[in-house]
Amino acid sequence: MGRVDFGFRTVAREEKAGMVRAVFDSVAPRYDLMNDLMSLGVHRAWKHVFVTALDPRPRHTLLDLAGGTGDISFGWLRRGGGPVVLSDINPSMLSVGLDRAVERGLIGGVSAVVADAEHLPLPDRSVDRVSIAFGLRNCTDKEQVLREARRVLKPGGRFLCLEFSKLQIAVLRRLYDAWSFKVLPRLGQIAANDSESYVYLAESIRTFPDQAKLAAMMKNAGLERVAVRDLSGGIAAIHAGWRL
Repeated sequence: MGRVDFGFRTVAREEKAGMVRAVFDSVAPRYDLMNDLMSLGVHRAWKHVFVTALDPRPRHTLLDLAGGTGDISFGWLRRGGGPVVLSDINPSMLSVGLDRAVERGLIGGVSAVVADAEHLPLPDRSVDRVSIAFGLRNCTDKEQVLREARRVLKPGGRFLCLEFSKLQIAVLRRLYDAWSFKVLPRLGQIAANDSESYVYLAESIRTFPDQAKLAAMMKNAGLERVAVRDLSGGIAAIHAGWRL
């Protein structure tokens, strides 16, 4: 079956999904705190830019992969987007998202599905947009996720990925590494009594394909007019491609 990355370790391919699920079971109750710690709160601004790039429209349907606690889905709906399919492989994350949809009065626009992004239970050519925010790096077979995203897109539909990427400002890399591997796990231990999950999350960022490599993977999956936009000097990036 082969081996795949799990942070800086390699594990059996069939074991990774369960290990990732355990991480997110642990962080689900404090998922927003996790994102605030990992990005110093800037993830909120990144998500605002990302939702704008999705170009919400009333007659368009969004498939929000690894949608977790619903930030992208809610942003889409608030800006006038059409129905959302909120999808996540982790039931505990999806439960948080549905509770928040009820609290925000947005549940009417959301349908939820527990699904592996590598094997989506949706018909071909059924949605107008596919988004994945901070989720692709946790998937075992990233190429298969990209192929599935293209499969379910209608012609003229667009796939967008928001993910931590490769910092492009060399002089800041040492500081960024110190934050990720020394400070962040300690904060995770203090705030959530969980340092190991934060170590994995920091490592998973470093093993994720950089901007150019992910763009090439998207093209190989059949997506066209692929574009990349760096955020905060490349700490994160938005990758976008069309099904034409």
